[in-house]
Amino acid sequence: MTQNIVWHQHTIDKSERAKSLAQKPSVIWLTGLSGSGKSTLANLLERKLYEKSHHTYLLDGDNVRHGLCGDLGFDDKARVENIRRISEVAKLFVDSGLIVITAFISPFKDDRRFCRSLLADGEFIEVFVDTPIEVCEARDPKGLYKKARQGDIKHFTGIDSAYEVPEAPEVHLEYKDEAPEQTAERLYEILKQKGYVS
Repeated sequence: MTQNIVWHQHTIDKSERAKSLAQKPSVIWLTGLSGSGKSTLANLLERKLYEKSHHTYLLDGDNVRHGLCGDLGFDDKARVENIRRISEVAKLFVDSGLIVITAFISPFKDDRRFCRSLLADGEFIEVFVDTPIEVCEARDPKGLYKKARQGDIKHFTGIDSAYEVPEAPEVHLEYKDEAPEQTAERLYEILKQKGYVS
């Protein structure tokens, strides 16, 4: 399919773009169950980075389902393709010099590994938003757990579809009963301490 397609080399590369933005491009990949707080955290983190003069772009699971991945369902095969597309988009944003923040359940280890494989060492920062399923289900902001329990939604992660816990995430963000702003501040401080953001 790609035999007659030749890769076009750019005259400006990633390092030059990153230098012009005065930052190290990366993907901060938030993964966790539905209702774990990924989207809320991603938004708060992006705001924090923006206020610190970083150049960012946020890719959210629900939002990309309205466009780029609007033709996909939620069975395992569709979930894999969803993350494959997102990974390729994230790679392009990193190449442009941006810090990309993603908020996807991304339940399968192999899919997260795929995104990591597209990027240079240190550019993929896996953040496991480790919120217990009991808390996620009690929150149930979209009413999805209730529908899944009633059998109205099939292939729902944590109910009848597996979530594969990250084995060695760069950041393991354990649940605390605190305001989202406090959790976002905690995440930002961890990222800063580990040298992922300046």
